[in-house]
Amino acid sequence: MKDTHATDKTIEDYLEAMLMIKEAKGTIRSIDVAVHLGVTKPSVTYTTKRLKERGYITMDEDNLISFTETGLAIASQTYYRHKLLTKFFMKLGVDEATAKEDACRVEHDLSQQTFEALCRHVQQCTTTETV
Repeated sequence: MKDTHATDKTIEDYLEAMLMIKEAKGTIRSIDVAVHLGVTKPSVTYTTKRLKERGYITMDEDNLISFTETGLAIASQTYYRHKLLTKFFMKLGVDEATAKEDACRVEHDLSQQTFEALCRHVQQCTTTETV
């Protein structure tokens, strides 16, 4: 039986990376995804094929990647989680590099309920400037 959590995590990682690349460079190329994620070009080719099949991305004749509405929604949600968790960990005193790495690990595993509670806490902390 296939591990759907691992598959979902991979999809979220790829879509999030693509959004980060889009924000930084304006366009998304497979080679940039490979470099960003530290994976091989064939791995990116395999996964982008799956993302296209699921309707999350499209590719034009120049092989530039674009999001579908659904793909952008998943990428945005994952990236938002990542940024909020990074901010939360840094407020706890964790250095930025470690906070980003840990946020990447945790963003996929938190339930929506726990994430929303963290959001409320971070918002409350921002208002009161205490953690």
